[in-house]
Amino acid sequence: MNAISLQDVSISYGSQTVVEGVTFDVSEGGSFALVGESGSGKSTVLKAIAGLAPQWTGKISVLGEPRGHRPDREFARQCQMVFQDPYGSLHPRKTVDSVLTEALTIHRLPDRDRRVTEALSDVGLDPRFRFRFPHQLSGGQRQRVAIARALMLEPRVMLLDEPTSALDVSVQAEILNLLKRLRREHGLTYLMVTHNLPVVSFMCDRMAVMQKGRIVEITDATTLHSGDFADPYSRQLYAASGGA
Repeated sequence: MNAISLQDVSISYGSQTVVEGVTFDVSEGGSFALVGESGSGKSTVLKAIAGLAPQWTGKISVLGEPRGHRPDREFARQCQMVFQDPYGSLHPRKTVDSVLTEALTIHRLPDRDRRVTEALSDVGLDPRFRFRFPHQLSGGQRQRVAIARALMLEPRVMLLDEPTSALDVSVQAEILNLLKRLRREHGLTYLMVTHNLPVVSFMCDRMAVMQKGRIVEITDATTLHSGDFADPYSRQLYAASGGA
């Protein structure tokens, strides 16, 4: 079964169409990347799936269920999103404990203490971080908290919007290794947005190259080893990255 399926999806902001005719599938348990320059529409696709970009046409389904145009609670149980900026995505006046228990409270889930402790352990943070505020954490620790928050409802699908681009280079590898381990241990499906082709090579099975709101090529991530892309823009991206 496909965990994520988009068919002829176009997305607009007001009268401006920013994504046009996007079609791709992500198999359950797979890891799929959307790559391209800034402004190519990658993150907008994630927002539409999550219900954060309400003006779209076409068909979007997640785990076999058609998506609506707004966020909803049942969808949140199945699919979570990790944003680019780990500081901006955490409330500055809420402790880590408050951030992690919020979803449990909304969904009326039991065993909150156990779930919080396990989630922190899962992302490599010990219990002493539980009552700290975001400003008391490093960038990498904040992103670990953001990932833990996404895991709280035990989703099957995660949308990753440039999850390491705001971090120091020394920390990026730690977070990528963490995400790779979590995918394996939890059987997660990933849809990742990134401009970093080496990240795609490390994290993903397949990739779609986007240019000016359209997909110009879909290929296996192994193509990054050979550079054997079909589309000129894809070859240009690959050359600009120095090869992956």
